Amino acid sequence: MNWALPLTLIALTFASTLFVGAGMVLGQAPSSLAELGAGWVFSFPLMAILLAHEFGHFFAGKYHRVDVSPPYFIPVPFFLLGTLGAVIQIRERIRSRNALLDIGAAGPLAGMAVALPVIAYGLATSPVQPLPEGPYVLEGRSLLYLGLLNALQGPIPEGYDIMLSPTALAGWAGLLVTMINLLPFGQLDGGHIAYALLGPRQNQVSKYVLRLLPLLAVVVSAAYGIPSYLDGLRGDALVADATAGSHWLVWAFVLWLLTRATGPGHPPTEDGPLSPRRRLVGWLTLFLFVLLFMPSWIRMQ
Repeated sequence: MNWALPLTLIALTFASTLFVGAGMVLGQAPSSLAELGAGWVFSFPLMAILLAHEFGHFFAGKYHRVDVSPPYFIPVPFFLLGTLGAVIQIRERIRSRNALLDIGAAGPLAGMAVALPVIAYGLATSPVQPLPEGPYVLEGRSLLYLGLLNALQGPIPEGYDIMLSPTALAGWAGLLVTMINLLPFGQLDGGHIAYALLGPRQNQVSKYVLRLLPLLAVVVSAAYGIPSYLDGLRGDALVADATAGSHWLVWAFVLWLLTRATGPGHPPTEDGPLSPRRRLVGWLTLFLFVLLFMPSWIRMQ
């Protein structure tokens, strides 16, 4: 197994997320190595979450003697997070349902094991301040996120909001990435888990998911846009609310392209029982999608 390219991409992604994190801390792009180092408060926790997620898949695959590649990270220094995550190649069909569930669930669960303390620390140490007078970015908020925010900061007065520190933003990104991957579709993590639980019936579920995502985009956009219009909001602010669900439409297009590349169905597994403990873990992991679901991923407010 050749690790030269994966390790190079990991190093480049560290540098990319350091660059983005330093920009958050300094309020401008770093101009020296010393300034670049300021981005560690974002880069280190984010990379810890992503590495835990990807190597969760990798080590589960190795445990089941499945031919899996190392994770290939994608550095993007001018993207909001500094990376588009990573991909792992599974070079052979996963034959048993138990192995499929283990490999699918290991990534999200390992990533969440790191993301939860990161987001908890980040929220606890982020300031609650008056809302800015001009437009500002509002992060998506799931049931789990709102529960942690309320537990750690208490009720936030009207006209105030939490201003996420770079570390809190890294933890939030970990929740978002986990949610996206747990969608029960195709060969996403959620698709692997659902196929292990449901067998070939999951292929039909994937079709329904792909058809529902554009509808979800419309419903979310209407839920934000219509009340804003009725309240008299106009211009760019109204456009931001009326397109609040557009991320789901983009994701639907990406998943459609994925089906064109990999085929419409999930690779079959051999017939065989799924152990009761794994079945429980599978359903609980899929339920995690509900706790992490963000109607709008990120928008201007």
